[in-house]
Amino acid sequence: MTIKTIKSGVLALALILSATAMRAQDSKPSPAATATGTINGANISISYSSPAVKGRKIFGELVPYEKVWRAGANEATVFKTDKKVMVGRTPLEPGAYSIYVIPSEKSWKVILNSQTGQWGTSRTGSTRVAEKDVLTIDVKTTKTPELVERLKYDVTPKGFTLAWENQSVLVPIK
Repeated sequence: MTIKTIKSGVLALALILSATAMRAQDSKPSPAATATGTINGANISISYSSPAVKGRKIFGELVPYEKVWRAGANEATVFKTDKKVMVGRTPLEPGAYSIYVIPSEKSWKVILNSQTGQWGTSRTGSTRVAEKDVLTIDVKTTKTPELVERLKYDVTPKGFTLAWENQSVLVPIK
C-alpha cells in the first residue's frame, strides 16, 4: 500500500463520516431554531428547539392543559433582550430568560423566568423554579388558518408569537 492510497482512504472515510454527521444533525426530531427582531430599538432573540406535530394531538394531550410546559423541546426556550422592554404592562430588564407556558383552551399564561440552561423535564414535568419567575402574562389563543407542523416563534413589531399545531399566541412587547 502506498502513502497516496492511505491518504485517499483516510480522506474518503473523513468525507463519509462528515456526511453521516450532517445527515444525523439535519434529522433531529426537534432541530434548533432562532427568531430575531427589533422592537422599539431593543434587539430580541428567541432560541428554541422546534418539535413537529407528526399527526399527534398537541394541546390538551401531548402538552396537557393547566400544566407548565417549557415552550419548546430539549433545552428550555430562551428569550433575550438587550434593552428594557414592556411585556404587556410589566417592565422587563435586559437579559436572558426562559419561557414557560401554562396552556388552557382559550388563553395561556406565558412565564419569563430568570433561570436559563435547563434541559428537558423533571419527574414533576417541569424544570421551572417558580421563585425565579420574573413575570407572567395572560394571552388569548387564536386558531391558526392552517396546521403549523413545527413549533415556530416569530418576533414582530407588536411582540413575539408562538404557533404550533392549530394555535397561536401573541405576547405583546413595547
